[in-house]
Amino acid sequence: MTFRLRTTAAAVAVVVAATTFTAAALPGSAFAAPAAAPAPAGAAATAVAVGQADAALTANAARLGVTAQQGRTVRDVVTDADGTQHVRYDRTYAGLPVLGGDLVVHLSPGGAFRGADRAAAGDLAVPTTRPAVPAANAQAQAVRALGGSARQAGAKAELVVDALHGAPRLAWQTTAAGQDYLGNPVARTVLSDAATGAVIDAWDAIETATGDGASLYSGTVPLETTAASGGFQLKDPTRGNTYTGDAQNKTDLCFGTICFSRAPAVVFTDADNHWGTGATADRSTAAVDAQYGTNTTWDYYKNVHGRSGIGGDGKGSYNRVHYGSNYNNAFWQDSCFCMTYGDGDGTTFGPLVSLDVAGHEMSHGVTSRTAKLVYSGESGGLNEATSDIMGTLVEFYAANPSDPGDYLIGEEIVKSGFGKAALRFMDQPSRDGKSADCWSSGVGNLDVHYSSGVANHFAFLLAQGSGASTVNGVQYNSPTCNGSTVTGIGRDKLGAIWYRALSVYMTSGTNYAGARTATLKAATDLYGAGSAEYAAVAAAWSAVAVN
Repeated sequence: MTFRLRTTAAAVAVVVAATTFTAAALPGSAFAAPAAAPAPAGAAATAVAVGQADAALTANAARLGVTAQQGRTVRDVVTDADGTQHVRYDRTYAGLPVLGGDLVVHLSPGGAFRGADRAAAGDLAVPTTRPAVPAANAQAQAVRALGGSARQAGAKAELVVDALHGAPRLAWQTTAAGQDYLGNPVARTVLSDAATGAVIDAWDAIETATGDGASLYSGTVPLETTAASGGFQLKDPTRGNTYTGDAQNKTDLCFGTICFSRAPAVVFTDADNHWGTGATADRSTAAVDAQYGTNTTWDYYKNVHGRSGIGGDGKGSYNRVHYGSNYNNAFWQDSCFCMTYGDGDGTTFGPLVSLDVAGHEMSHGVTSRTAKLVYSGESGGLNEATSDIMGTLVEFYAANPSDPGDYLIGEEIVKSGFGKAALRFMDQPSRDGKSADCWSSGVGNLDVHYSSGVANHFAFLLAQGSGASTVNGVQYNSPTCNGSTVTGIGRDKLGAIWYRALSVYMTSGTNYAGARTATLKAATDLYGAGSAEYAAVAAAWSAVAVN
């Protein structure tokens, strides 16, 4: 969300592009693994893919920078319809997590190694794993980064290897958390050199956005609930037991350590299974919107992209509504796997539980389980843009006549007297007065909610095209940065290309140049290298000055 608490630490742009290796580009016969027998299904197939990917890493260790001092864990496995598989790893060095150690191994349907995408090239080795700067210094530094408004602040420091910002080096990754003077949570992660104490990067640790029953914004909607003593719980057994609870206008408590999720989330109950009144006076009305948003987002990812739940594991998340007092925000927290929604102040925002906000927040969770884009610099802008893009596609997917799909972000929650129709505008992001329409060398220094404009603009051009257009009664006019004319290929193809790029090719340090490469690879996979879709992706990126 645009309106969020500011911190004083300056973000440093992440400009590391993913490095790609393909079997065709590497000499030698070690890359041609023998064809496997017909692949088994389910967990067995995943195990086979992981084994083949491990073997490929061993065979290509020198070229891929894999050494005996590294460890690795599987984060995700994506299987294409033709049997092609993509195994995503996180890596450690001497037992320490590596920022930028993530890599994706690509396998043919028969198990042969096709190539790999890495967040950082080369060996991950560092001269020493013993810090010269003590953890207490890093913790104090992170607490200071919260700014003077924070109280009850504490910090936790973790020793890591940073391979995202140049040559690998030992670093402290320290997250400080606390409350502001209103009791709202504030959190900041600071990455500092463990040899000198110098700040390498910093980012917000809470990923934010703006944020049947009878709902506030979507009319009367169906809900799956759970029978309980005396009535029903707002818990959906068909979607991983996702539920919505009342935070009772309380806020999280943080005492000395990171503890984001201590505001209560008392599960909503109802006697007759008819929830809300469509008015804010009934506390369950906002809960209806939040639960409907969760359900619709779950269905979109499952039915359109084949993803079962935010984590891809069929497990549900949960919602907290009525958080704090007049809280003008909504946020996703990976630590609790949950979404939290404020009621707004009634002047700037109403309750932040609209459908595109829900889709936005849950998409932060998808990003955390796939590319895990670092929340600063250009990768942070791509992280935010991913949530805007996918949240918009969720809204169109719903086809709800009470809230028709549009390319405006948060238009339902913005009060009419606020002076603009939405928080962000995908056709021309600069309409908000702060976001970037076009890429430039300094775009990574913007707040991630504004650097996201470049990708949001790309997405609109790819789906809708340049110039004037009207969709569901809303008028748009999208210029290009190079004076070109772009013909859109539709929202369905935008979603397919972006999701595949996110889940298969993007890595934690992907920047805008890397996003162009990743989406072109995705377009090649889906439609062919000589396809109109491939050409449209290239043209749309060029139209926002990403070449």
